[in-house]
Amino acid sequence: MDFSSGRARLKQARLAGDRRELYPHSLQFYLDPPTENVSLVEFESFAVDRLKLLKVVENLGVSYVRSSDSYKTKLEAELRKLKFPYKALAEDDYEARRKDHISHFILRLAYCQSEDLRRWFLQQEMDLLRYRFNELSENLRQKFLEHVNLPFEAISEDLKNELANELCTSTPGMTKVKEQMFYKVGLADAVDLFRARRVFIKDGFAYVPHKEIDAIVLNNYRTKLSKALALTARSLPSIQSDERLQPLLNHLSHSYVGPDYSVQKNTGKISLEQIDALSGKSFPLCMRQLHKALRDNHHLRHGGRVQYGLFLKGIGLTLEQALEFWKKEFIRGKVDADKFDKGYAYSIRHSYGKEGKRTDYTPYSCMKIIMSNPPSQGDYHGCPFRHSDPELLKQKLQSYKIPPSGITQILELVKGMHYQLACQKYFELMHDVDDIGFSLNHPNQYFTESQRLLSGGRELKKEPSNSGNSQQKNNSQESMNSNSAPTSSNTTADAELEGLEAYFTED
Repeated sequence: MDFSSGRARLKQARLAGDRRELYPHSLQFYLDPPTENVSLVEFESFAVDRLKLLKVVENLGVSYVRSSDSYKTKLEAELRKLKFPYKALAEDDYEARRKDHISHFILRLAYCQSEDLRRWFLQQEMDLLRYRFNELSENLRQKFLEHVNLPFEAISEDLKNELANELCTSTPGMTKVKEQMFYKVGLADAVDLFRARRVFIKDGFAYVPHKEIDAIVLNNYRTKLSKALALTARSLPSIQSDERLQPLLNHLSHSYVGPDYSVQKNTGKISLEQIDALSGKSFPLCMRQLHKALRDNHHLRHGGRVQYGLFLKGIGLTLEQALEFWKKEFIRGKVDADKFDKGYAYSIRHSYGKEGKRTDYTPYSCMKIIMSNPPSQGDYHGCPFRHSDPELLKQKLQSYKIPPSGITQILELVKGMHYQLACQKYFELMHDVDDIGFSLNHPNQYFTESQRLLSGGRELKKEPSNSGNSQQKNNSQESMNSNSAPTSSNTTADAELEGLEAYFTED
């Protein structure tokens, strides 16, 4: 892809608007990369929108049956909102098809960088294709199969009548053979259906009902996309040399697209005496783990201090409260007051933007915690669902009175590498709700939603002012809402965070 200025991009759009033959179908296997000019602004906005879409696909896939009306309705609504193709019959969705094409290849670049990223991307793209393929009419489905070079032959009525008994008994749920179209498919293309004993086999061919053809299409797509991701990964060195792209791609693969919690609406509303109680009822498991470790050991290593300190800042602790909180706990251990003032106080002021570069650091998102700086022995930071041994995680959940059925559900999600969804299930079990109605992507979001639920939607009551409270900062920026896209400043903040961690090196 080439990158041009915004003005040149507008000119290109007018030229490209007449080239609808580039996207004859609303659905594709993404075999050919885009060759047109794309501005860096459009590059990032397209990628963020697709990332939002794939995260919705992941969440809905666990929360609903994929063939259910609720799943279809919610996913179509998201496609509409993000302006991706959602109705195959639409004749005027060229821009949506173009966005779909370009955004897929951008995320392919970002998510080819590790096995975990590739696996996640592949699964969500397959689920998205499944939904969109099943929404095609019979006529458009046949045209799409021809377009992607899968020209499966529909058997004749005579052959169908001849094999009616075999087709009926070999195909689960089949009662009216005459009303169903069957395709004659090579056995190699129908391995999954054959293994599941869902099709009739004869002379090396599988006779696949129209409703099952999506399994073959998905298997073919999986093979092609897996190979493409592997090839893209080999090409990364040449892409990494481009200083415009590499920061963007790294940011996307660790991206969080919701509020950054840089503005603490609850600043000064939480007292230090409340923290112990809040940790048991409104902290996500990662922060509850850090709080317990701090209380038990009167110390946290630098990874834990950064992760937990920024979280506490995000829930409303002022700078003065933070200094008092950490000092009281550390001097109960092996750190005296003088050592704390010299070795630790500066780093806390630094995290609040009062020292060094004066950067007002934001709390870590779930994706950043999961994907960066894994804990080593003696550390308590990270994501318990991602970094804990399953047996230890099970024991921890049992100690928090999570019911056995709930623990089983959480461990199944962890096994499937749905770490944020496992945390979401933990939230539901801790608060005794069936469906929280939102996607959980940030520890501070967990705290905010928990408090809203427990207080019946009321704001936290402000604590009386004391020495532990400070005045809110005057020039704070509004936190971006859940539908806004992160800009390049987020990438800069991530880079600057390395500077913050440098101040937490003393153990």
